[in-house]
Amino acid sequence: MQFQQLQYFVAVAETRHFTRAAERVHVAQPSLSQQIKALERELGADLFLRARGNITLTDAGEALLPLARRILADADTARHEVQELVQLRRGRVRLGATPSLCTGLLPDVLRAFHDRYPGIQLLIEEGGSHDLVRELARGALDLALVVLPLPTPAPALTTVELLREDLVVVSSPEAPVPGRGGRAVEIGDLEGERLVMFRHGYDLRELTVAACRSAGFEPDFAVEGGEMDAVLGFVRAGLGVAVVPRMVAARAGRGLRVTPLARPGLHRTIALAHRSDVAPPRAARELQRMLLER
Repeated sequence: MQFQQLQYFVAVAETRHFTRAAERVHVAQPSLSQQIKALERELGADLFLRARGNITLTDAGEALLPLARRILADADTARHEVQELVQLRRGRVRLGATPSLCTGLLPDVLRAFHDRYPGIQLLIEEGGSHDLVRELARGALDLALVVLPLPTPAPALTTVELLREDLVVVSSPEAPVPGRGGRAVEIGDLEGERLVMFRHGYDLRELTVAACRSAGFEPDFAVEGGEMDAVLGFVRAGLGVAVVPRMVAARAGRGLRVTPLARPGLHRTIALAHRSDVAPPRAARELQRMLLER
């Protein structure tokens, strides 16, 4: 008894027509008929009653059909399981993240993932949450780290909260301490500061500007339009101060003074997102697990 014969048998049993069954399994009808006859010889029993225009199962065919379906289903399961294992040896994960998360959160997690699965290629796309949501929706990314709330309603996405992160003020050690020179900075104290500001579309830009306006003033930009590395470099050069995530400030190294924001401060919520209608590949799910357990 051959696996292919069982496929042909189930196709005929379900279509009750040899020609349509042959079309379903992409084989010539005479070849399918020959394989069914060979299966009947192997089993020593007819499986179909062949009347003109009417194909029905015999008692033997009725007995074989659920067993054949189970064998084919088990084979599909086995194939799927093996493919899942293979995906962890080779393949790719397409991950989107905001630039600040690429600087702060991802390096350690990606290093651990690469050490465990060296055959998986990691493709990272940096962008704001709005751009990443769009890329997820069109299938260009498997996962994305985004800032909540999402910039636009995204019912086709599933999000899982990952962390809530404090924002801090960074400045050059050679410049005066921002604000009133205390251990913490009030949002209102930034009214007298020149800010180094991110480009449009950056989640941190929108959050900082909104906080300043809630405190009753428009922020004054010394420089604007940079990415994370550029903003930190401008601050080191003494061009102004910037509001950045605490993880980024901790990784930025020397040349920066870090001052916390006074309570209630500013925070951002990071979530891991993927499409609701398509399960991420096995390798992407493994990276997702490592991010959630970090």
